[in-house]
Amino acid sequence: MILVLATENKDKGKEIATIIKGRGADCWQVNLELRLISDYPNVILPPETGETYLHNATVKARYAASRTGQWALGDDSGLEISALNGAPGLYSSRFAGEGASYADNRKKVLDMLLDIPKEKRLAQFVCTVVIASPDGTVESAIGVCEGKIACSKDVTNEEGFGYDPIFYPVQYNKTFWACSPDEKNQISHRGHAVRAAIEILKKKSAL
Repeated sequence: MILVLATENKDKGKEIATIIKGRGADCWQVNLELRLISDYPNVILPPETGETYLHNATVKARYAASRTGQWALGDDSGLEISALNGAPGLYSSRFAGEGASYADNRKKVLDMLLDIPKEKRLAQFVCTVVIASPDGTVESAIGVCEGKIACSKDVTNEEGFGYDPIFYPVQYNKTFWACSPDEKNQISHRGHAVRAAIEILKKKSAL
């Protein structure tokens, strides 16, 4: 079975592939051949204009499945910070504006939290993953990882994927960026959602 990862974010695509491959094909009991949307040069994913993670993930998965004729996995995720009333949320990837870099987005978050004490910097990562078949049917899975946002003075890494360098999951006294890929993927929002979605796909493949 071919599964197309419906994301144009290379870091996200790599992470999803690592999560899936981390268990091995024998564990999933389904023979998956992973492909990236970039393997289909004529397929350009639609922009994320939905009002929910589910909407955005569904649009991407359905579009990729219909255009490639293969099963597809769409993902949408965001960082929700309590002190910012859930922001950046849906706009996490472009919080500092269209075309913003990871560092730009992190800086905006840290600047907005500058006067917020450590105990009130609670946050969670949320991820919705949608599996779409070539005929357009979909099923979804959700993953959540709770934690807190680092204080500016404690941030030592100016690089890294997304908000990982400033997010401390509750399970570790270190940021996602300081975790090994295995450590992160075992507890992350995306890890939980992708594994649940592949279980759905495994059941579908047995029908």
